[in-house]
Amino acid sequence: MTRPPPRGFPEAEHRARLALAQAALAAEGLEALLLTTEPEIRWFSGFLTRFWESPTRPWFLVVPAQGAPVAVAPSIGAELMGRTWLRDVRSWSSPDYADDGVSLLAATLAELTPAAAEIGVPMGRETLLRMPLGDWQALGERIGRRRFRDDRGLMRALRMVKSEAEIEKIAAACAVAGRAFARAPGLLSPGRPLSDVFRRFQILCLEEGADQVLYLAGGAAPGGYGDVISPADDRPLAAGDVAMLDAGLSREGYFADFDRNWSLGPPAPEVAEAHARLVEAVDVAAPLARPGATPADLFHAMRAVLGGGAPDVGRLGHGLGMQLTEPPSLIAADLTPLTAGMVLTLEPSLPLGPGRMMVHEEVIVVRENGPQFLSPRIGPEIPVL
Repeated sequence: MTRPPPRGFPEAEHRARLALAQAALAAEGLEALLLTTEPEIRWFSGFLTRFWESPTRPWFLVVPAQGAPVAVAPSIGAELMGRTWLRDVRSWSSPDYADDGVSLLAATLAELTPAAAEIGVPMGRETLLRMPLGDWQALGERIGRRRFRDDRGLMRALRMVKSEAEIEKIAAACAVAGRAFARAPGLLSPGRPLSDVFRRFQILCLEEGADQVLYLAGGAAPGGYGDVISPADDRPLAAGDVAMLDAGLSREGYFADFDRNWSLGPPAPEVAEAHARLVEAVDVAAPLARPGATPADLFHAMRAVLGGGAPDVGRLGHGLGMQLTEPPSLIAADLTPLTAGMVLTLEPSLPLGPGRMMVHEEVIVVRENGPQFLSPRIGPEIPVL
């Protein structure tokens, strides 16, 4: 078994990310970035904790046009933030109902930026502001002539292209999922409730090296399942079922996201054909994933194999990294130029009749000379149990 990469990143990795960001800030005429969400803060700092599950406290990172980022963090996180490569960590006692970090953040922005600075904040698709809107308004009133504006996709573009060190982390997570999927047939026996399969499969993922299984969906029904996002029910598996598990596990804060299908007993001809077409759709689209192509190119290639009959799931794949789904989206309207280092899922799906469908998903890296698969390759034949 290949040894996973060492945990964490060297300081040089974070400094390289900072250099890319500061070059982009200069090109956009921004004096700083203000970040409030977990993936963006972690991308710069390496700050990894499950404490983000608590919505009570806000967290801030200021990335100036010159110099190192400055963390403005609640006191409960100051010690852990201080173990990252960041040397300037400013904290306050939180929660503070009167002033939950707003004054400290405003003072930090005033110190790090000129009086009339433009400060970038991610405001586009798939972004959010993780602080109370009332505090956001109060912050704007406390920064003088400085103003916040959209970063115009700066942070989105930086995070879409993974470093080799990040790709190693995603590959390690995919290897964990691959080993768990290899053991999954032992769980898929007639009479076992799907809910029990879900629980036991998550245990397999943890045994194989996952830190968390933050997403698990699937289905099992005769001739195909109804959707690709359902939690498990207590219906027992039965002969003739098509079973699918879609694993979104994480290791060191980086995700794997791909699925596998099985037939409990000999598959119906339409099920066998659908599985083969789904795998073919991936095999046709993957070689197109080269620098200069677009997500739309991959979308249209898969749709052509599927005969244009894919159910309306919105897209046929997405980016992958520190979040289970990231930009870009594999849709006809996404013309983002692909770049070497992007990590994508290819996720074609097919309807099989009213209330029945199948989906197949793989993970690839865009490379100059063609795709690199991070999920284990499979053949067109649906595994029969």
